[in-house]
Parts: sequence; structure tokens; C-alpha cells
Amino acid sequence: MVKKKKKSIMKVLLLDGYNLIYRSRYSRMNKGDYSTIFNFFRSLRPLVEKFDPDVCYFVLEGIPKKRLEISPDYKGQRVYHDKDNFQSQKKEIIRLLKEYFPFKIIKHNDYECDDVIAHIATQTHHNENVTIVSSDTDFIQIISNNIKLYNPVRKCFLEKTEYNYVDWKSLVGDKSDNIIGVNGIGNKKAQKLLSNKELLEKFLIEENNREKFNKNKFMIKFHDLVDEEKNFILSENKNFNWDLLKKEFINFEFNSIIGKDKSWEKYIQTFKSLERNINNDD
Repeated sequence: MVKKKKKSIMKVLLLDGYNLIYRSRYSRMNKGDYSTIFNFFRSLRPLVEKFDPDVCYFVLEGIPKKRLEISPDYKGQRVYHDKDNFQSQKKEIIRLLKEYFPFKIIKHNDYECDDVIAHIATQTHHNENVTIVSSDTDFIQIISNNIKLYNPVRKCFLEKTEYNYVDWKSLVGDKSDNIIGVNGIGNKKAQKLLSNKELLEKFLIEENNREKFNKNKFMIKFHDLVDEEKNFILSENKNFNWDLLKKEFINFEFNSIIGKDKSWEKYIQTFKSLERNINNDD
């Protein structure tokens, strides 16, 4: 009797698109008008090489309509500028990815990138080994045996918290997203409350704390997108032309990437397995 080979577990890489692009914006390498583009593609290859995935998603942002309905000032404290022509460079990065790279580029117009990533990790690929690349700590809430979170700034994996991360953040708030915590609650007090259900319940009864807590929880917890899969926008390139990409990089004068034949071959070789896999994904 011939034994059937066990199906290997797929390795899935989820890239937090705008998170990585913004990180590239503030990198030290200066290439003039194309600094963000250069820094992005310079840092992309080592990431893909490190995790050697079978499939790679690059996830883009949508508008967080439901969160804005609940809290119109959500992320309202953020100040944006385009002094470095960032918006144009961001569009160019996405264009190059869509036209030349073997990635699944995906978004939902009405939900944040975080919600889409969480859905892909916990639903689409729930039986696979998933690595999320982002400096956004909100992904801690879905870390599990098969879902890992890698911080590209600190260059390390983050661990799941002993306490309920969503409840903790609902108590302390999140300044980066303009989510105000429950009055008088800091990190230590929040952890103390979460270690004792009776103490937490008593606290939530006081001064309408439960209303604030529940509102924050809605803002922080990832939204269920099972019924929204039909509205995902997926771009998937299956016709690869590395020579044309090289010409694009030559026009940008990205010499450290394409300057030598060996360095260019090393660069594109990183994506070859993804190219094969995406063509077999029918």
C-alpha cells in the first residue's frame, strides 16, 4: 500500500502595506525625489527572503467607515503633509507592485488594512502558518500558534500578552488612533482590573465606564469581514517581466539594486518561488 504524502503547510506572508511605505519614507537612505520608492524596494527583498513564503499579500488601506460613524475624530489628530511628494511616490510603489511583483494586492474600500489582514490570517489561511509584518501592535490580539507578528522596526517577533489585549487597550486607550482611554486608567491599573473579573465589573458599573469601555472595544477589535469577502478588491499579476522592472529601476537610478548582474539576479531570485506559486494558484 502506497502511503499518501502529507500536504505541506503553506507559509503565508501578510505585509501591512501603508505601514511599510511610511516606514520607507523616514528611512535614512536619500535618493532625492524617489527616496521613499528606493527605500521601500530596497527593504522589500530582505523581508521576503527572511520568511520565504509560499504566498505573499500586500494589503492596502480602505476608509474605516464604521469606526468613523462611531467616532468622527478617529485618527483625527494625525497631521499629513506632502512636502516630499509622498503621495505620488506611494502611488508609484503600488503601481510597480501590481505590474511586476508576484503578490496578491488586496483591500476593502470600507475597512482598514488591519481588518483585512486579520480576516486573511484567521479565516482565509486559518490552517496555514501566517506571518504578519507590521509595527502596529493591534495585531497582538490575533497572535496564536500559527499566527506570528514581526515588527520590522525592532526586527523581532512580538509575543501575545498574558492579559486580554483588546480589553487592556479599551481601558488605556490609544493615542496614535485618537482613542481616549477610560478616565484615570493607566497600564498598571488596567492590568490589575483585568486580573480580577469582579474588580473589573465593579469598575465598569461606575460613572458610565462601561459605555466608554465598550465604545473603545468596538474601535480596537478587528471587524468581522466574513460577509464582506465579495467586496475585496484583489490585484494579482501573473505575467512577470523582470527586464521591464529593471528598466524602471534604471530610470529611477537605483544603482545599488541593479548596478551589478549578480545583485540584480539575487534581487529577483527572491521572488521566483512566489512567481511559480502564483501561476499555479488556479
